[in-house]
Amino acid sequence: MSAGALVALATVRSDIARYVDALFTVYLICIFAYVVISIMYSVGIRPPYSRWWNAIVEFLRQVVEPYLRIFRRVLPMFGPLDLSPMVATFVLIIVWRLVVSLIQG
Repeated sequence: MSAGALVALATVRSDIARYVDALFTVYLICIFAYVVISIMYSVGIRPPYSRWWNAIVEFLRQVVEPYLRIFRRVLPMFGPLDLSPMVATFVLIIVWRLVVSLIQG
């Protein structure tokens, strides 16, 4: 390969790595938002009904819940504490760093 082709390939790989990094970042933010909303609901804080709020909550539920369900099957509940979001976040961060570093080369 020529030097120009290698530079172009390196640029493409770094662009893909940044894109994947952004996807993982957005998913992590979704998990945090879902956890905060779940805590709000569990302590009795409920915002007044509105379509956009319900759409956001339903979106977060549909996006985050399948991933968290994997960990809820394995981890037992410790009283009222659900540790699955914490473990899921740690696993996601480890996979995130591994995948981005593999893409960057």
